[in-house]
Amino acid sequence: MNEFMNAIDDLVKEKGITKELLMDAIESALVAAYKKNYGTSQNVRVVFEDGLEGIEVLMRKDVVEEVEDEFTQISLEEALEIDPRYQVGDVVEYQVTPQNFGRIAAQTAKQVVVQKIREAERGMVFDNYINRQGDLITGVVQRISNETIFVNIGNTEGILVAGERARGERFRVNDRIKAYIMDVRKSTKGPQIFLSRTHPGFVERLFELEVPEIEDGIVEIKSIAREAGSRTKIAVYTEDEDVDPVGACVGTGGSRVRNIVDELFGEKIDITTWDDDPKILIRNVLSPAKVEEVLIDEEEKAATVIVPDYQLSLAIGKEGQNVRLAARLCGWKIDIKSHSQYFDSEDEYEDYDDEYYDDEYPEDAADEYVEEAAEEPAEEAEEIVEVADEEPAEEIVEVAEAPVEE
Repeated sequence: MNEFMNAIDDLVKEKGITKELLMDAIESALVAAYKKNYGTSQNVRVVFEDGLEGIEVLMRKDVVEEVEDEFTQISLEEALEIDPRYQVGDVVEYQVTPQNFGRIAAQTAKQVVVQKIREAERGMVFDNYINRQGDLITGVVQRISNETIFVNIGNTEGILVAGERARGERFRVNDRIKAYIMDVRKSTKGPQIFLSRTHPGFVERLFELEVPEIEDGIVEIKSIAREAGSRTKIAVYTEDEDVDPVGACVGTGGSRVRNIVDELFGEKIDITTWDDDPKILIRNVLSPAKVEEVLIDEEEKAATVIVPDYQLSLAIGKEGQNVRLAARLCGWKIDIKSHSQYFDSEDEYEDYDDEYYDDEYPEDAADEYVEEAAEEPAEEAEEIVEVADEEPAEEIVEVAEAPVEE
C-alpha cells in the first residue's frame, strides 16, 4: 500500500492534478472493479482508512421489513444482529473487501484511473487556454496534414488551418511560428486550440510585442482593418502630448514596424492617427491619398470625400482596397469623388470654398503626383465595391470615375 500511495503522490507532482481529484477517480475505478467481479447490482463504496494506508469496500443496504432485493436491502432481523440500534429505513454498511481484491482492482481499475487522469489533464489544458483566447502564442510546427498545420505549443497542439494563413505563407516541420489563439473548444479527444495568422488581432498582438508604448498603455490601438497577406491599416491614439503615436509604432528608422512586416511576409502596413472628429479621421485613414474636402452625413454615418483628380486612383486603391479598408477602419461609409466629378456644374463650383484646393494643390503641382497615381489602375465609373465583413452588408462605397488624363 505504501508503494501505491507513493505512486499517487508522484502522479500529483507530475501531472499537476489535485490529490482530491485523483483520489476520487481512484475510488470510482475501484467501485467499478468490484462490481465487475462481484456483482453489478451491489451498492458499494470504497473508502481509504488509516490515513489513506488501507482500502476497504463497504456494502450499503437499506433496512426493510421484507427483503425484495438481496443486493440492496437487508431485513430488520439481520440488521439487529449487526447493531441493535438499527431501525427500518436506516442504511447498514459493512465491510466486504475480498482477500484478492487488491490484485483484481489493480488489473481492472488501471485503465479507468489512466482515463480519469487523462480527462483531468485535458480539463486543465482547456481551462488554461480558454483564458488565453485572444493572446499571441509561439510554437513549433509539429506536423502538416492536408494543408492543416499542427503546432506544438507546450502541453498540447494548436491547429492552424489553411484558411487562417495568408496567401503565400509556407511553413515546414520544425519551423517556429507565431499565431493568434482564435478559439478554444472541447472535444472527445480533448481541447482543440484553433490558431490564426489572418485575424486582425494577430497584428494587434504583434504591435504590443514590438512597441513598449502600446504594452504600457501610453499608445492605444483604436482600430485595425486588414486584408491578410496584402495590406493592413491601423489607427493609433495617445493622450500624452509628448508622444507621437505613429512614430512610436514605426520606430527608429522603421525598425519596429519592419519586424512586424517581416513576420507577416511583407504585408503592407499603413499607420494613421485616430481622431474623434470624423472629418479629420477620414482624411487620416485614406492615407496616402490627399483629401480636399470631407462632407459628413451624421444620420447615415456616411461621408463624401473629394480628392484631386490626379489622386483618385490612389484614394481608391487597387481594386478598391484603400477605400474599403479605410471605411472598415473608421466605421463610416465612404464615397470617393474626384474634384471635376463632384463640381460638374458652375453653381456648385461657386458655392465651394476652393482655398484649400488652390493653396494645397496648385495646377503646376499635378505633375508631381502623376507617376504615383498611375501606379494604381483606374476604375470604371460608378463601380460598386463591397465593404468587408466587419461592415454591415448594406454598407457600400461608390468608386468615382477614373482620373482625368494628364
